[in-house]
Amino acid sequence: MSATTFDFGKLFSSGLPDPAPRWAPFPKYYFVGGNNDPEQIPIEGLIDACASVLRREGDKLAIYNLGLGPQGYPGLRQFVADKSKRVRGIDVPIDDIMITTGSGQGIDMISKLMVDPGDTILVEEYCYQGAMNRFRKLGAKLQGMKLDADGIVIDALAKQLADLKAKGITPKFIYTIPTIQNPTASILPLDRRHALIKLAHEYNVAIFEDECYADLLWEGIDAPPALYALDPSCVVHLGSFSKSLAPALRLGYIIAPWPIMSRLLPLKGDSGTGALDQMVVAEYFSHNFDRHLNHLNGVLKEKLDAMTEAVAREFGASAECWAPKGGIFLWIKLPDSVDVRKLVKPAADAGIVFNPGPEWAVSADNSSNCLRLCFAMPSKDTIKNGVAELARVCYEQTGIPVRSGNVSRE
Repeated sequence: MSATTFDFGKLFSSGLPDPAPRWAPFPKYYFVGGNNDPEQIPIEGLIDACASVLRREGDKLAIYNLGLGPQGYPGLRQFVADKSKRVRGIDVPIDDIMITTGSGQGIDMISKLMVDPGDTILVEEYCYQGAMNRFRKLGAKLQGMKLDADGIVIDALAKQLADLKAKGITPKFIYTIPTIQNPTASILPLDRRHALIKLAHEYNVAIFEDECYADLLWEGIDAPPALYALDPSCVVHLGSFSKSLAPALRLGYIIAPWPIMSRLLPLKGDSGTGALDQMVVAEYFSHNFDRHLNHLNGVLKEKLDAMTEAVAREFGASAECWAPKGGIFLWIKLPDSVDVRKLVKPAADAGIVFNPGPEWAVSADNSSNCLRLCFAMPSKDTIKNGVAELARVCYEQTGIPVRSGNVSRE
């Protein structure tokens, strides 16, 4: 063997992302990521579902896509169709449903279908980081849509679309999370949904509806029908099982009319989403969906209450929280003088990780003092102690929250 060292680095393609660090265990106070509560995974129910469906249909695992086509296991697509009709008002045949490897694959496929370099896409001013990263990777130009406590501000969007038209620009689509918005957890009211669809038709701009958190609603909270239910002619719909069951299963779905679905299928680019995962989820959720979600949402609401109480106690009037109507995260605004990006390292040194606002916004101009805290995975005690530690770090770095305004220090 030659004593010379082979230089693989000279062979790498251009434009690669930075090297990944080695995986490290979660820190003590882990307030990022869309993880679930480990104690709420219905392990015994999944074991029973797995045994049942394997005995009945396990021989199909010998064939790619179970020998049933590339859109996914029909039993899971039928469950999606039934759930979507009952809960979201979407009435479609299973041929209009495709199972994807998580919602991320769905975002990739829909983006590849519609986005060329230089295209303009409208996204909510505070928005899911993963979607924005994918759009930008394809060379899209992002413009933020103004939000308030109920979601997209329609009057502002109408003016924005008119201004773009005056410049000869037609956005490819409006990317929106209308039901449990990420990160604000708002729900777009019905009148705004109708107005949004009207604007889509007026300007011939499609709507990309992401409803990955729509199943996570607090008791007594109702969501209007999905945008797709109101007008499937201009909407592509995305959903997920990551939040309602388990993110590691990597299961999402797209709902679209067949002319759109037929163009999406060639973009899937794999030999099928994990078939056993699909079979087990279909088997379990076909019998246990409502019971599981009712319990999970109750647990999540208790954790949100623990977090909002901790933020109020530790930060006092220095923190303004959006009021979540469901979901797994809390969007917090600190005083304008605080740049949360400067808290990332000292917080990490204290065992705390959080999502800085600029990573979840189109621009840092209106988000540098904002942060997102996820509450699904940590225990209530961890939430309480972690928020206290975060307030301590923030005070040491910025002088905020002032001790006199901090109830727990009085």
